[in-house]
Amino acid sequence: PAARHALLPSAASHHHCAGRPHTVIRKLLIANRGEIACRIARTARAMGVRTVAVHSDADARAAHVAAADEAVRIGPAAASASYLDQDAVLAAARDSGADALHPGYGFLAENAGFAERCEAAGVCFVGPPPSAIRAMGSKREALDAMAAQGVPVLPGYRGTAQDDDALLGAAAEIGFPLIVKPSAGGGGKGMEVARDAAALARALPAARRVAKAAFGDDTLLLERYLERPRHVEVQVFADAHGGCVHLFERDCSVQRRHQKVVEEAPAPGLPDAVRERMGEVAVAAARAIGYRGAGTVEFLYDPAREDFHFMEMNTRLQVEHPVTEMITGIDLVAWQLRVAAGEPLPLAQDAIRRRGHAIEVRLYAEDPERDFLPASGPVQWFDTPSGDGHVRVDAGVRAGDAVSVHYDPMIAKLVAWGTDRSQAAARLGRALAQTAVGPLASNLSFLRTLAGHPAWLAGELDTGFLARHAAELGAPRMDARDALAGAAAYLLAAEPDARASPWERLRGFRLNLPACTRLRLELGGEVHDLVVEPRRDDTLLHLPGDPVALASIERVDDGGLAFRADGHTRRVHVRHDGDVLHLDDGRARAAVTRLPPATPAGGGQVHGAGRLVAPMPGRVVSLTVAAGDRVSAGQPLVVLEAMKMEHTLAAPGDGHVESVGCSSGAQVDEGAVLVVLELD
Repeated sequence: PAARHALLPSAASHHHCAGRPHTVIRKLLIANRGEIACRIARTARAMGVRTVAVHSDADARAAHVAAADEAVRIGPAAASASYLDQDAVLAAARDSGADALHPGYGFLAENAGFAERCEAAGVCFVGPPPSAIRAMGSKREALDAMAAQGVPVLPGYRGTAQDDDALLGAAAEIGFPLIVKPSAGGGGKGMEVARDAAALARALPAARRVAKAAFGDDTLLLERYLERPRHVEVQVFADAHGGCVHLFERDCSVQRRHQKVVEEAPAPGLPDAVRERMGEVAVAAARAIGYRGAGTVEFLYDPAREDFHFMEMNTRLQVEHPVTEMITGIDLVAWQLRVAAGEPLPLAQDAIRRRGHAIEVRLYAEDPERDFLPASGPVQWFDTPSGDGHVRVDAGVRAGDAVSVHYDPMIAKLVAWGTDRSQAAARLGRALAQTAVGPLASNLSFLRTLAGHPAWLAGELDTGFLARHAAELGAPRMDARDALAGAAAYLLAAEPDARASPWERLRGFRLNLPACTRLRLELGGEVHDLVVEPRRDDTLLHLPGDPVALASIERVDDGGLAFRADGHTRRVHVRHDGDVLHLDDGRARAAVTRLPPATPAGGGQVHGAGRLVAPMPGRVVSLTVAAGDRVSAGQPLVVLEAMKMEHTLAAPGDGHVESVGCSSGAQVDEGAVLVVLELD
């Protein structure tokens, strides 16, 4: 597969941008950041095209800057003042002499006005025509257009009346449950499921607020909600010469909060007749709007009825495009550049073949133990699978970089290929076991558990999969005794004299008894005082419960540790972060802190039940109480926005507000006290 999806050779200097005859693509400005910018630069370099990165102040030393031939600063850290600043991006293209611009995904990728400004400035926009972006940019208009073409769509409300009464009235006609969606956006932002009128009334203000903040348009639509559908999408490609093909489908059903977590191609268990019909409908949809370039037509598939409904079209390259590349051997970015340069599609539909199965997971800086709240901070270590030609890693950060609070917290995408789904899943599991990232929180342990879950391995997929199996998919915790034994073994390996004869060392000396030392370790907020007793052939570690005999302790490769515990060989990776040891056994992780003997037990600050603190850095978008107000358990008090998502903080019990430490619109740090309650 590594060879099959190798970059297509090309001499970009001979290409002509569609709509701009006699203009060649010699230099490409990548108007994005992170892993997609790195990925685009990789293909452009192989095609002989020079690349220009743009960056904010926060990204001055980021991986995508290092991946390009040159870089231009476009503004401060905030995306609105840098990556979304059209004037700054176009000025960077002009000043660098770029003749083409690739928007990646997100930011300005689906902004029709920006695409028009690029063409007006003489810069080839690597994407669809502005008219096609507009046709699919509004979910409401797209659904109307597709329905007019005979494409099946779900019952819903797409009217212009947007007041609460109009939406509640329309909902009564559609029937519950239904889903609220921002008309102008995608990516799951602002989507809310309502199962009755009261839930809909509560959902509308938040959906409008998120839609306005994320897309600049608070228009909403309503749609019949299917309880257990699958999310299946088709990759389409069109050129300026009338050619239009599909490159098969992807299943993206494993989602959380409407955000994709796992994507795979082809869609497992999809009947061939449905697969073929989806491809035909997707191509027809692209032709209907005069599409050009890479796009994705998304459907909701009902397995019980074996039918599907159009959901939306994304007029850009998708995050999950690598799985399509892995099964077809086609470099989609190379195709984008060629089509933008005016070339016809390299292959006709009957020449496009698929082979095997590919699965992608998204590695995020987020904390599964805190309801997947986004995380930020330095990436001190990041180990990826060595690879055997069957695993691909598209990363946007390196060891030594940091995940910023200003942007999406994706770290990397891991993709595994196999001759069938079973082999691809096994290779994915091994790749995840070989991956390590820290010390910031990530969903790595969660992904490992998911990749081994029996229902997922059996292909029992639908959009409710993660919610249904949430209890089983909690990030696995390393057994406390295993974690303490691993930490002790690591410290003993780092201090070999701790097991020496008392005649060689005096520390721990006891008359007529073996030398003993003590370790004070903290795990999960609990402090453990451990006694280390050297013996002739091993070391006895007195743990809570029965002691453990440690032997054959050996440091191996980068951070690896091998040792025998009670006769069984163990292997664990250990990373230092000050006094904290981060242990990873390939399945679960644990953090053990070494404390000095004088440190009092506990040592950590515990917030009282009546103190509501910010779980991450963010902006207060809603504050619903003031000092003196009465509150009840579960009542929403503060809505915090972080990394494009809203997080509602509720009262932990009945009582009254003693004081308020924040205000609407304020930026707060993690741990900031927002509200102090006097609980009954």
